[in-house]
Amino acid sequence: MKEKEKKSTVAWIMEFASTHKNKYVLSIITATAGVICGIMPYVIVAGIIGRLLAGNRNWEEYLGSFAILFVLWFGRVVFHGISTSLSHKATFEVLGNIRKRVCDKLSKLPLGYVLDTPSGSLKNVIVERVDSIETTLAHVVPEFTSNLLGTVAVVVYLFIIDWRMALATLATFVLGMMAYMGMMKDYESDYQNTIDKTKILNDTAVEYINGIEVIKAFGKAKASYDRFVVAAKEGAACYVEWMRKCNVYFSIAMVVAPATMLTVLPIGGLLYRGGSLSAADFIMIIVLAVGVIAPIITCMSYSDDLAQMSTIIGEVTTILSQDELVRPDSLQKNLEDNTIKLQSVGFGYKEKEVLHGINMEFKEGTVNALVGPSGSGKSTIAKLVAALWDVRNGSITLGGVDIREIPLVMYNQKIAYVSQDNYLFDASVMENIRMGKAGATDEEVIAAAKNSGCHEFIMQLENGYDTIAGGAGGHLSGGERQRVAIARAMLKDAPIIILDEATAYTDPENEAIIQAAVAKLVKGKTLIVIAHRLSTIADSDKIFVIKNGVVDSEGTHEELLAKNGLYKEMWQAHMSVKDSMTGGEAYV
Repeated sequence: MKEKEKKSTVAWIMEFASTHKNKYVLSIITATAGVICGIMPYVIVAGIIGRLLAGNRNWEEYLGSFAILFVLWFGRVVFHGISTSLSHKATFEVLGNIRKRVCDKLSKLPLGYVLDTPSGSLKNVIVERVDSIETTLAHVVPEFTSNLLGTVAVVVYLFIIDWRMALATLATFVLGMMAYMGMMKDYESDYQNTIDKTKILNDTAVEYINGIEVIKAFGKAKASYDRFVVAAKEGAACYVEWMRKCNVYFSIAMVVAPATMLTVLPIGGLLYRGGSLSAADFIMIIVLAVGVIAPIITCMSYSDDLAQMSTIIGEVTTILSQDELVRPDSLQKNLEDNTIKLQSVGFGYKEKEVLHGINMEFKEGTVNALVGPSGSGKSTIAKLVAALWDVRNGSITLGGVDIREIPLVMYNQKIAYVSQDNYLFDASVMENIRMGKAGATDEEVIAAAKNSGCHEFIMQLENGYDTIAGGAGGHLSGGERQRVAIARAMLKDAPIIILDEATAYTDPENEAIIQAAVAKLVKGKTLIVIAHRLSTIADSDKIFVIKNGVVDSEGTHEELLAKNGLYKEMWQAHMSVKDSMTGGEAYV
């Protein structure tokens, strides 16, 4: 990773475009040919004028020159078309590869990094930001290089004709560049300011849109909209202020730099009058001087695009340079069984440690429950067992082997994880369940749905199992999404099942169905359950009470009640609230 962090923007681009270098090279070659076809007419026209001044009246020669001019014009159009076609095709393939690499990288990163990064930022980088470098890659690569080569060729030719006139031609360009340097003052800080303000605007817009339901429900529309308006105004103002600072310098540069005739005509006239410059050469220089600066200005106009591309590549490579969950390609030790052990496990989010020396054992084929106050670390333990993060200290073993020594694909096949926040894809309910087992038949999917108690509600949907769940499962209720997610986990038939408050949004009747289904499906498997409804885990083989990131106590329901500790307090509070309510379980 350290090696990648040292790579320059050009090195990263070369890596992204490694399989498409030939197309870019051909694009540059054809673009250069197009530039040559665009420059040669100036030379031919200057030659025609020179012959006319010399008294040449052979019109057939001129007709031949005109024919060559037409061929060159046609060649410029053809070569330009071929060049842009090649560069665009290569660029779109490169952008696709960048997106694939980022998405593939995200799947290998610890969940902590993904959760700590706003979803709006990731979406903006993968979609809009990557897409915005299309113009730069597709046009700058061929056009920048070809224009630069064409300009260098013309300048060299001018020096060959007359070095004094070559310097005269470049004089106004030098003056214009002095003004351009004034425009570039504080460029880095001003450019970074626009990047920061635009990022804030993007994140605020995504947050505003995603939270619109809560905003309206709690009457916070004005405050949230005002925040978005402030971000939008600052996002626009940073560009306006920057452009205002540059206007005078830019205007001077763009007026003076291309005004080559201001120096070419008077200096050339004096040299011609003094006899040290021929009329033919003078005319040739005048014609070439008219178009020599334009390609340079075109190249300079890409400075913002190149800076933007550098920034975007930096954002992409920041993701690609993150440390992955390091896992071997193959298993070197045999797993004894499906028992999971946590030994002196410590873990924290950023600088805050939330688990302190956790020691636990989930024996194969047993039902284990994690209970405790909110924020005690129960879900963190479940996520560590599911390998969504790596432990900071200590170790977690499966069958006597550290899970960091087990290939990630193999370990994932051992785990079925259902959280309280379940995600469904914008596909049919059938396909969402089938994701638990690739290639499962419709009959297997339906059987899993029946065992998980969601077959009946699925059949009541508009198109049954063919009903589209919607983006993030938005067409289904929270409880329905959870039941589909449980069916998906049951279909996976993994030997270890983690339920992180997976029945939080289900009603008592359906929860009882799911609990009965889970009881049948977990025979011979290791089950880890996190629940607030203590009555649902009272029959567990072992209950672990978590408090402030440590194991407060452990044992069976009866053993924990006999200890008169935190568990007994929670149980009594649970039962007292339950008795005071009608028609449902209570949360502690």
